Amino acid sequence: MDKIKVGIVGGAGYTAGELIRILLHHPSAELTSVVSSSNAGNPVYQVHDDLVGDTDLAFSTALSGTEDVVFLCLGHGNSKAFLEKTDLPTSVKIIDLSNDFRLTADKQLDGRAFVYGLPELNKAAIQQAQNVANPGCFATAIQLALLPLAAAGRLTNDVHVSAVTGSTGAGRELTETTGFTWRTGNLSIYKPFKHQHLGEIGESLKQLQAGFSSDINFIPYRGNFARGIFASVYTKSDLTQDEARQLFREFYAAAPFTTVSDKEIHLKQVVNTNKCLLHVQKLDNQLLITSAIDNLVKGASGQAIQNMNLLFGRPEQEGLNLKSVLW
Repeated sequence: MDKIKVGIVGGAGYTAGELIRILLHHPSAELTSVVSSSNAGNPVYQVHDDLVGDTDLAFSTALSGTEDVVFLCLGHGNSKAFLEKTDLPTSVKIIDLSNDFRLTADKQLDGRAFVYGLPELNKAAIQQAQNVANPGCFATAIQLALLPLAAAGRLTNDVHVSAVTGSTGAGRELTETTGFTWRTGNLSIYKPFKHQHLGEIGESLKQLQAGFSSDINFIPYRGNFARGIFASVYTKSDLTQDEARQLFREFYAAAPFTTVSDKEIHLKQVVNTNKCLLHVQKLDNQLLITSAIDNLVKGASGQAIQNMNLLFGRPEQEGLNLKSVLW
């Protein structure tokens, strides 16, 4: 079988770096172009300097024109602008890592239709799709904590979420709240109750439970670590703990990267992997689901490659059997 020819646009950022690292070792992928106008002509390893010795690929100003699939690693709003000014053949598949096409109202652009790319929710649709809108990182962690309840029609009360993310979630550009001296030994909230990922979370829950109308009260935290998301999600429920755990296990029985753990989970179990770990427990009348992912892998680039595998009929786990770093 011919290898999938892959291009990346917006090649200097964190998500592009993760894509390159994984794709270089993907048995069915060939990386043909990494576009970065600000770095054109320079070796990729000059920006992603852990890749010294792994690749001699250089950044380019444009795609090679041979691509089967293009990953867009551009800032929010820039993917749409890129596609509007770039004449890509409709045969080229697009996987967009921005929020430009995630919502139903935004999924169409000049004849291209985007499918929301959460495999645990839309696997069959992704397999038939031409273009995929990759989910947000917080959205991935929170949805995976709630989808089984929605599918069973058991989300009948308000949902409360506290979730903390690493500094890489804010992107590569240095800002006041991403610098080491500010972030280390520190903790803060941002966008309380108004985070942009709430829109896609709500749409996915209503896809499974049409009558869902409860509030999702989400407080995001900036963590003093580089990567990962740890979310605590709770809601009132009349399910017992055993019933809830069985519901989650059945829902994710065919999901290779999402696991329901009997033991309480922690972030180091998932960092550098495409896993989502979930733990479900009942405390009085509250059902508490904890969810842990790597924001750059399952929350972005790993999930994007998972979607690529589905788009091209490859095994879902291909190239994604990554090792966590516990110590």
